[in-house]
Amino acid sequence: MKTLAKYLPVNPDFYDVMDLLLHREVRVIYFGVDQILEESNGSFKGIDKKDHGEFMEIVNDKNVRLDRIITINGKIGPAYDAYEAYANACLSCQAGYDD
Repeated sequence: MKTLAKYLPVNPDFYDVMDLLLHREVRVIYFGVDQILEESNGSFKGIDKKDHGEFMEIVNDKNVRLDRIITINGKIGPAYDAYEAYANACLSCQAGYDD
């Protein structure tokens, strides 16, 4: 079953970053449905506020939920900490090996 996590509030400082990118080309890496990493590229049109969250509108590509953004043009986004934990999860396991 495809699920998307509950919307989490975004740090207000992140909106300043978004303002600087308005009408510019962006490359966004984000968590999609079921925590799958996805990418969206295009011109940043603005932010669309809906009942189930705020979305970055990208011309000619997918809109991206703000709280799921890992990076925009290489800059850290609101979901970066979740990504770092996700990426490092295997480092704590023993990959099937015993001590």
